[in-house]
Formats: sequence, structure tokens, C-alpha cells
Amino acid sequence: MLPTHTSPEVPDVPVAVLPIGSHEQHGPFLPLATDTVIACTIAAEIAKAYPVRTLPPVTISCSHEHADWPGTVSISAATLYAVVRDVAESLRRAGVPKLVLVNGHGGNYVLGNVVQEARGDMALFPALEHWEAAERAAGAETPAVSDMHAGELETSILLYAHPELVRDGYQTADHLADERRHLLTTGMAAYTTSGVVGRPSLASAQGPGDAAELRRVVRGRPRGASAAGPPRPAGPR
Repeated sequence: MLPTHTSPEVPDVPVAVLPIGSHEQHGPFLPLATDTVIACTIAAEIAKAYPVRTLPPVTISCSHEHADWPGTVSISAATLYAVVRDVAESLRRAGVPKLVLVNGHGGNYVLGNVVQEARGDMALFPALEHWEAAERAAGAETPAVSDMHAGELETSILLYAHPELVRDGYQTADHLADERRHLLTTGMAAYTTSGVVGRPSLASAQGPGDAAELRRVVRGRPRGASAAGPPRPAGPR
């Protein structure tokens, strides 16, 4: 998941892709690096489809809602904001004016602000419509409101891309908590004891949908680097 090219091998292209994950609990069966793995998986698919420069991932971000579980590590929104801005400025000085942020963690709300302030030089991907299209293509059964964390979608992506990272136990770990109105105030522990909110038992390495179509949707066409991202990240947290 880390770029291994040498300096002379770096592609001379105007767009770079920065995967942004997290280091947070994903129940007892998915690794703390789940969001980073997902962001890197999507970034790799983008790089296969488009001429972009892939950067190493940001592996720790805004996971404060998961602080009640061992292993979770966070940085402030201000720090994440500064890191992304600094990376973009470094790229700009090197002749790469456009940056696509591939976000794997729904709690990174500040990324939407970074993109808005970049005024056309950044994009944020995937947006809500990309996750929804991927779920339809895969034939996912869990509604988006229920599939919040370590559920069908995240477990399926890891089973597909890195099955060696998925521990046993997801088959019996379902937990639903659709009413989460105080999540930002109370954190995840108010709604789950396991860290799971979703139905991972429904996860599959390949859903009933057409695999080629799913691959196309996951690659997506990142909103052109001239387009601003949504006001906040979408998808699983």
C-alpha cells in the first residue's frame, strides 16, 4: 500500500492522490488500519484508471468518537487540516497543482473545508453518491443509515481486497443502532459495546452484483480537481 517507486520513476503528471485513513477500532475482527486500507485500495484503483501520482497515506486522523476503545489514536482537525495544506503546497512547488483526497474515514469533516478553500485545486473522493453507487453495484443489503461502522460495506471491501486482514467473528457481530443523534457529543460507546454498528455477517468478497461494474464504480471518476468536494466526508466512519 506504500508507493515504492524511485525518484526518477515518479510520474510527471499534474494530479496527485492522497489516501487518508485513520487508526481506530473496527470491532474485534477488522484491523485498526481499516480506513487506511480502504483509502489505499480506492487510490490504487484510481491510479490504474487515470494518470496520477499516488502518495503514501495519512494513517492517523480525527477518530475522537472511538476514543473509548484501546488502540484508537487521533490528531486534531486543525492538525489534519495543516498536514493536507502542507502536502498540497509541497506538491504545488514541485509542479503538481492538483490534489485528490481519497478519504476512508467519515469523521474527517475538516477535509470538506480544506477542499472548499482550495478553490478548484483539490477534490474529495468518494462522495456520498459514489458510495451509494458502489453499494448498489455490489448488491449490498444493509441500508446506509444502518451500515455505519465495521459493517457489511467495510468488511466486504477488506474481504475482497485483503482477506488476510479479516479475523473470524464478523459472522456473528451484527449490531444495529440507527438512532445516533448525539454521536458527536457522546461518541460511539453510547451506541455500541463491541464497536460495531452494522451487519458484517452479510459481508462478501463479491456481492451478487456484476464484479466488473463494481470495480468501475469503486474506481469512479474522482470529481475533477476543479470541483469542490461535499461539505463533509460521506461513507462509513
